Parts: sequence; structure tokens; C-alpha cells
Amino acid sequence: MPFKRFDQAHPFVTLGVIVAAWLLLPTAVKTFARATFFELTAPITLATSKVRDLQEYWSLRLHSKNELIEAGRDLARVNASYEVAVQENVELRAEIARLESLLRLPSFSDYRFEHARVARRDFSSWWHRLVIRKGRNFGIPVGAPVVFTGGVVGRVTEVHATTAVVELISSPNVRLAGVVEGDSRPISFQGGNNPTFAPPKGVVELMPLDLIASPNTPKRLVTSGFGGIFPPGLTLGTIVRAELGSDGLFKSGEVRLDERLGSLTEVTVMVPLNLDGAPAAARGR
Repeated sequence: MPFKRFDQAHPFVTLGVIVAAWLLLPTAVKTFARATFFELTAPITLATSKVRDLQEYWSLRLHSKNELIEAGRDLARVNASYEVAVQENVELRAEIARLESLLRLPSFSDYRFEHARVARRDFSSWWHRLVIRKGRNFGIPVGAPVVFTGGVVGRVTEVHATTAVVELISSPNVRLAGVVEGDSRPISFQGGNNPTFAPPKGVVELMPLDLIASPNTPKRLVTSGFGGIFPPGLTLGTIVRAELGSDGLFKSGEVRLDERLGSLTEVTVMVPLNLDGAPAAARGR
């Protein structure tokens, strides 16, 4: 009978020994093992992502000609609107440069935009992150901001040879300063404890008492520019609830994030052009 109990408990004993051995290993060994494992599995991740793109391509080939013609017309309309937006953007940049020259204001740090496909998404109670199909081979540094059409996606936390890990702003590990659109006072933003299949959300703290936000009167939250990682004015989310905090001096509230964070297929990494003048977090050194 004791032998039977030992056989039943043997897998758990082995697991306990492995966990204990892993916890006792030096940090340098753990970091090396983790990086080595990530590099070994990177080709599988990239191959899976490219097979998925190939499946999507052949599924589109099955559409009828009428559907493709209609989609082409819609795309032409979208391209026309983008061309107008690009022209307006060029004019606005020229006006900003003229005003900076007249007022002798320092220019914002310039970035180059590196577009990358999403290879894998990890959403769980412990982390919210993306793995993109570009890394050191495209000069992506640790700490670089990542954006999409809806605003901020997150920041690069790990860079490997051909891939990089992006931690989403929905992760509780992400904390940064934001401001309510039209207001200059900084507010502390942090990712929330998001269930796996629930809409993403975050929380705000240190919100001034005179700012009011509710589902009927939401407030747009944007990056403040403090900290040197994210440029100012990028959308973080919408404050849909604000109530008095426990200290009675500030408000705390809930931020509704863009639901597209859970289905992104392509993102844009903002790589600083002057890494020597960038913050240490953006340099990755």
C-alpha cells in the first residue's frame, strides 16, 4: 500500500524537485536559459504566423470577382481619404516647424516608424503581451513605444534576433503618466486585472477632484509626454468612471481601453532616431 501511494505521488515529487531546483538557480542562468529557449522557439512562432497569413491569402482567393471589385472600391475610397490626411499632416508639420522656429521652442524627438506583423498573442491573468515578427534585425530597442490606429498598444520589453515582445497597456505591469484631453495635470495610469476574454481596461489614480467622468460623460485619456518614452497626445483610452479615493484628496477611476487590442494583426514600433539622446529605457542599454 505505501508503495502504491508513493507511485501516485511520484509525479508531484518530481515536479516539486524541478521547481525547487529552478528557484535555486542563479538569476544569470535563468535569464540565459529563458533567452535561449525563446530563440529556439522563435522559428516555430514565425512559421506559424506565416502559415496563418498564407491561409488568409487563400481564403481571400475564394471570394467571387464581384466581392473583390466591391472591396477594391472601398479600398480606393479609404486610400483617397488617407491621401487627404497625409497632405493635411504635411501642412500641419510645416506649421509646427515654423512656430517652433519663431518661438525658439525645442523640437520633439524624432522617430522612425517600423511596421511589424503580430506573430503571437498571450492573454492570461498574469500577462498581456504580443510577439512581433521584428527584432534586432530591424534595430528595435527595448522600451520603444508601440502604437496602432487606436492609440497606444504598449512598449517593447524584450528584443531577440528576429522577434520582440510587446507588453500591452492592459497589463498591470504597465504604469505611466497621462492627462485628460484639454487638461495639463498629470494622472497616473495603470493596466488593470483583466480576465482572459473580457474587454481590456485600466485604472487611473491621482485624478483632480474637479474632473468628472461617467459612462454618459467620458473623458479621453492621452499620454502626457512625461518620462520620455511616449510622445504626448497618444490615445490611452477613455475614463468612464471616477470616484473619490480613500484619501479624499484625489479621484480614482476606470479606463476603457480599445477592444481591438485583443485582435491586432499589425502594429507600429516608434524607434527613436537619436538613441544616444533617448531615455535609458528606450536605448535598452
